[in-house]
Amino acid sequence: MAFHDSAIIGFAETKIVEKSEHDVCALGAEILGSLIKSTGVEKGAIDGMILSSSMTSAGSVFWSQLMSDALGLSLNFCQTVDIGGCSPVGALARATMAIDSGLCEYVLCLYADTQSSADNRPPKPFRVEWTSALGYLGPPAGFGLLTQRYEHQFGLDYRALGKLAVTQRGHAVLNDNACEKLRKPITVDDYLKSRMIADPIRLLDCVMVCDGASGLLVTSRKNAERKGFTKAVIPLGYGERTNHRINEAIVDVTDTGHRVAGEAAFRRAGLKPSDMGSFHPYDDFIIAMMLQMEMLGFCKQGQGCAYIRDNDFTHTGNLPLNTGGGQISAGQAGLAGGGTNLIEGVRQLMGEGGKRQVANRKTALVTGIGGIPYGRNWTTSAVMILSSDA
Repeated sequence: MAFHDSAIIGFAETKIVEKSEHDVCALGAEILGSLIKSTGVEKGAIDGMILSSSMTSAGSVFWSQLMSDALGLSLNFCQTVDIGGCSPVGALARATMAIDSGLCEYVLCLYADTQSSADNRPPKPFRVEWTSALGYLGPPAGFGLLTQRYEHQFGLDYRALGKLAVTQRGHAVLNDNACEKLRKPITVDDYLKSRMIADPIRLLDCVMVCDGASGLLVTSRKNAERKGFTKAVIPLGYGERTNHRINEAIVDVTDTGHRVAGEAAFRRAGLKPSDMGSFHPYDDFIIAMMLQMEMLGFCKQGQGCAYIRDNDFTHTGNLPLNTGGGQISAGQAGLAGGGTNLIEGVRQLMGEGGKRQVANRKTALVTGIGGIPYGRNWTTSAVMILSSDA
């Protein structure tokens, strides 16, 4: 068996909200119920579950067991993937492995977090002593340094970055599940005039932490065909890289693990960037999307701004980008946030995009970013290629 022998037969998501009135397990139950209803697969048939990381569950070492207990699932395979924002696509990759190895037949990939309401991360001593004390406060500071370095090496057109912000916000306006606070159109001037957070990172460069959940139901391709699922999405290729160039004393922070992960994913899928029908990059900050365009081969390194100026990323354009609004304009549901873009990719391939449906339903590219270490680029980079016509 191979990676593409698995099939996604269902997807579900809650509305993303600023603060949820529901417990994270209740959100998980909502996703499970939606998947059972949409696929017709009985609860008792689901014998595998893989969770993404969760800020809410950060204080528990039994996260997957606790969630399975809350959902009343008896499982043959149970795991939590802890590679930050890469966890949702990483969970899907691991689900295909579990199915291919015969460990289970139906796998629930569940992404749920209520970070805005209940952030249970313990403080890290080194941050308190070595970074926070010096004013390096979280991801905006990390991306501020990265952006300054990129501008120093290659130059940076902030109006081009603003074009991405405007495009994603337009998609969020069309997405009923996006956080309501963010479902308002913006202009490039709005982006440029938004207040500075960590120079040169602006407010409209950043995600807003929210609460929400999403999930997939995965089985073997043969089983999907046998059960008569006419809509299925096939994972074609996957690549993952952790601690890119970690053993080099001085690294180029504009060079990310997506270069290596992307090469692996495209090679395994037998495809190239120009074959992609839509692109759903992890977007905790606007510049992250441009860096991924370069690393994944849509353009050469240092030419991201020109590529953005020359292409149309709306849902009717030549490379539709985060057609649900992405995390920046739909809201980031904690460490489950990467699931937002993954679910949107699946939705588009199943032809259920509604007002924002893309024309090319054959392929979609989804990525993840996990962790922002000081002085280097992202801790983990992940790339997933999906197809509705494999």
